[in-house]
Amino acid sequence: MTPSAGAAGRPRPPDRRVAVMLALLLGLQPVTTALYLPGLPAIAAQFGGAVGQAQLTLSGLILSFGFGQLLLGPVSDRFGRRPVLLCGLGLYVVGSVCSVGAAHMDMLIFGRVLQGLGLAASVVCGTAIVRDLYEPLRGTLVMSRAQSGLGLFALGSPILGGVLAGTLDWRWALAATGVAAALTLALVVWRLPETLQSRNPRALQPARMAQTWARMLRHPTFLAWSLLLTFTYAGLYTFLASSSFVYIEVLGTSRPAYGLFLASASVAYLAGTFACRRWIARHGITRTVQWAAGFSVAGGVGMAALSLAGITSPWALCLPQLVFNFGHGIHRPCGQTGVVAPFPEAAGAASALSGFMSAAAAFVIGLWLGRAIDGTVFSLTLTLGVCS
Repeated sequence: MTPSAGAAGRPRPPDRRVAVMLALLLGLQPVTTALYLPGLPAIAAQFGGAVGQAQLTLSGLILSFGFGQLLLGPVSDRFGRRPVLLCGLGLYVVGSVCSVGAAHMDMLIFGRVLQGLGLAASVVCGTAIVRDLYEPLRGTLVMSRAQSGLGLFALGSPILGGVLAGTLDWRWALAATGVAAALTLALVVWRLPETLQSRNPRALQPARMAQTWARMLRHPTFLAWSLLLTFTYAGLYTFLASSSFVYIEVLGTSRPAYGLFLASASVAYLAGTFACRRWIARHGITRTVQWAAGFSVAGGVGMAALSLAGITSPWALCLPQLVFNFGHGIHRPCGQTGVVAPFPEAAGAASALSGFMSAAAAFVIGLWLGRAIDGTVFSLTLTLGVCS
């Protein structure tokens, strides 16, 4: 396919390069969360905090991630994707330094909040870039390639995090997140041109922003894809936020072994992204997502049913999670392309609003899990069942 004109008259970068850059930008999300999860119980123990307080290091990140998207999406529509990415990734690196050097829980939470703002820039701009460059169908295929790359990051992050937390210290895991952001920032500076062809000078006007968001919330296509992403991400977040305590503290799994269980879920997600490309080509986007929903329901409800039946081994959690994550690997690229498809002139705002909905749901679940984790598996299994 001949490259089309991009921003400022430049030719569009090759699809492969775009997919690689998107994988780096979007892959920062699993790096930020999954890499430090094996060390979460140790963080609570070191600072003498309760499980709920340690959960704030994740909930605070998710909250700033959500609100950051609401702000940075319109900012990227006004000033372009590249300057927002440069500032956001730089802020992420600063937050990593604060987290690594934290002497108390409040400083660690503050550092994670800064990381959440930087992550918001990375994800919202990464999603908007797809709409800048492609029509919806081709954008979905490119996004699915990028999500395969994200799956590799999601696969490696918990393994590395488990090794670092088990052999060194949780601070090394947080340092690794900063290194990942710094490398991504360097590649953005070096290889990613501006993709926004026409800046919107009114994107940051409060009345205009309110009108844009209201229009999106009334649009049936946006609502369908956003709600799909919200609930499937809520289920994934349930696993991320509670699995370290359930596997390590409740079921007695070692940190390296927990990292492997987490990585196996990433393998299932990666398989889902490959299936996404094949099924879309054969059956179309709608039928593909309908099939994926069957996997989501089977995985979440199956895990809940096993726990209620008294089957609570690590494998009784892992195998249903594999099924759920396979479905998520299909929902994610389709949904991220679907939410921005109707709004080429406001792709940043559409990506931001959808991301905020997912982050808000995750934040509420994080608060719930902070209260619900009680030394059993049910906080994880039943919440995932409801989300699915």
